[in-house]
Amino acid sequence: MSAKEQKKAKRFGMVIDLDKCTGCGACMVACMAENNVPFKKDESNKLDSITWMRVFKLTNGKEYPDADVCYLPRPCQHCEGHDGHSPCVSVCPATATDYSRETGIVSQIYTRCFGCRYCMAACPYHARYFNWWDPVWPKGMEKMLSPDVSVRMRGIVEKCSFCFHRYQRAMDKAHLEGRRELAENEYQTACTQACPAGAITFGDLNNPGHAVYKLKQSPNAFRLLERLGTNTKVYYVSEREWVRRAGDNYLAHEKTGQVAAAH
Repeated sequence: MSAKEQKKAKRFGMVIDLDKCTGCGACMVACMAENNVPFKKDESNKLDSITWMRVFKLTNGKEYPDADVCYLPRPCQHCEGHDGHSPCVSVCPATATDYSRETGIVSQIYTRCFGCRYCMAACPYHARYFNWWDPVWPKGMEKMLSPDVSVRMRGIVEKCSFCFHRYQRAMDKAHLEGRRELAENEYQTACTQACPAGAITFGDLNNPGHAVYKLKQSPNAFRLLERLGTNTKVYYVSEREWVRRAGDNYLAHEKTGQVAAAH
């Protein structure tokens, strides 16, 4: 890709305001419904359940009245890594996952995957899930499945796609109207639209006209496990220092070379 093409390339990503998130789980439900995420009759065993978007509960570890709680939604981080070589893409022997230089999205091609799970081992965010069984939908529920998203079979890995089918649908509409560019609101993920607190913002991180471009530049913005150099496209924002430290957002001290421990 030429320098000119790189300048025009899109980098879709999210900024999630952790001070707004209430942990309601609406993003998780919307994600499952939009992407035909399978579920079992008994979901109590979280070792083999599938949740593309998962909300974690963080605490500052202090007693009342200093106790504080934060909820952290975690989709696939869509790592860019080094020049597109994200951890999962680098290890996949079947090229079932790939990094798009046009959108910045890490894709998952289900028909290529043969279930070696190397990508799951390589992902530092535990954002990939393995299908141990073929999905079985309750009678009548198959009518509610999205026709735009393939239902995954047993023996393959799946993950968040930033609702890429919505991008394809929006681009098809734009082409029919003779346009080559999308407005910010034309491509939005299901979790973004479902969040009642407005904690999730989605858009093109390279576009100065998009809200995420400005939000990611906040002094309170951070990314999970930044020291790994995965160069993720999901940014988090919080005014609470302990929350930012919990995201492993620390850098080596300029003089001593020592690293402050994350709480």
